[in-house]
Amino acid sequence: MSDLISDNYSMLLVMSRFGIPIGVGEKSIKEVCKENGVHAPTFLAVVNFLLEEVPPKIDYKTLSKEHLIVYLQHAHDYFLNFRLPNIRRKLVEAIKDCPKDVAFVITRFFDEYAEEVNKHMMYEEHTVFPYVRKLLAGEKDPHYNITVFKKRHDQIELKIVELKNILIKYYPIDGGHLLNSVLYDIFDTEQDLASHNIVEDSLFVPAILELEKEINA
Repeated sequence: MSDLISDNYSMLLVMSRFGIPIGVGEKSIKEVCKENGVHAPTFLAVVNFLLEEVPPKIDYKTLSKEHLIVYLQHAHDYFLNFRLPNIRRKLVEAIKDCPKDVAFVITRFFDEYAEEVNKHMMYEEHTVFPYVRKLLAGEKDPHYNITVFKKRHDQIELKIVELKNILIKYYPIDGGHLLNSVLYDIFDTEQDLASHNIVEDSLFVPAILELEKEINA
């Protein structure tokens, strides 16, 4: 596990979202997963999907749907309660000396973007995940299926591009190191949200489609 982290530091986020703390010693990935009650094949499926240029072949039936939900919920908490609020604080500080009307527009744009992310993730929290947990309990829902989610699943990371371009192209004064740091965080968040969507679209949805087939068989 330590080699995985050293070679790909972004895997720290994956570990955190599975509830795996650092301090892994010389233990293997399988040992660390077992120690923390994490389904190792599901953890590895996420890791491989995010790291490999050619997506690996996966038996979706073998994935732990509950552990995928835990992973996605921890990611939601990270974005909504840590990442985006921290970026906002830094952004407000970075633009405090620019014209008030410009600062207002930039801040409002960020707040609207954050609200879009919140709506996207709260739909999953309040509709999709409860639906899946009912399926896991053997309870069907005649009015909903995962295809509904798949059809309405928008790429929320694309919405941050406009804010990024506003700052890069049109910010009127030198924002110094702090503004550059904010921009770096925005780029990083854009990439992280894209990875989040990949897990949802390419692992979570196919796994739930398989579950639906089993339940309806």
